[in-house]
Amino acid sequence: MKNLEGVVSINMKMTMRKAGIVATLVLLALFVTGFAAFAAVQPVNFGQDHIKMQWYLVNYGEDNGVHFANARKYYTNPEVKAETIELIVEKFGTDQEMANGLYFTEYGYVYSKDGKAFAVTYINHYDMVGNLIRSTEYEESSREFIGMSKEMIPFKAYPYATGKAKPKK
Repeated sequence: MKNLEGVVSINMKMTMRKAGIVATLVLLALFVTGFAAFAAVQPVNFGQDHIKMQWYLVNYGEDNGVHFANARKYYTNPEVKAETIELIVEKFGTDQEMANGLYFTEYGYVYSKDGKAFAVTYINHYDMVGNLIRSTEYEESSREFIGMSKEMIPFKAYPYATGKAKPKK
């Protein structure tokens, strides 16, 4: 009986060791994958625009052969924030209390093949903790491409979307 206990004990130790090694490898793989995904897209601070709104580029790249960018506008100008809240409430019937929590708006952009125009794919309004207040999505068939100028956020985001610009570290 003692000999069987020793065999079972050794077998259990080997099984536990294998399970530990597998778990460690899985965690390592998840860490490396997560780090690579995080490292792939670094946010870019675009600073304030002409109406004193703070802008950040939060995602960019290429999807199915189309360059895209997602930018966030933080409401650092109280007048613009009040106007946006009023619009959300009046135009879309959003609850006033919910709309008053507005903290940032995120815009999705796609670019024309020649890179001279962009279209808005979505506009999402969020509160301070990232809860969605209002979302508007534009289907591909209803998107209108607009020519870009140097002052526009989509123009500033385009080099990152194409990989021609890299975020500063």
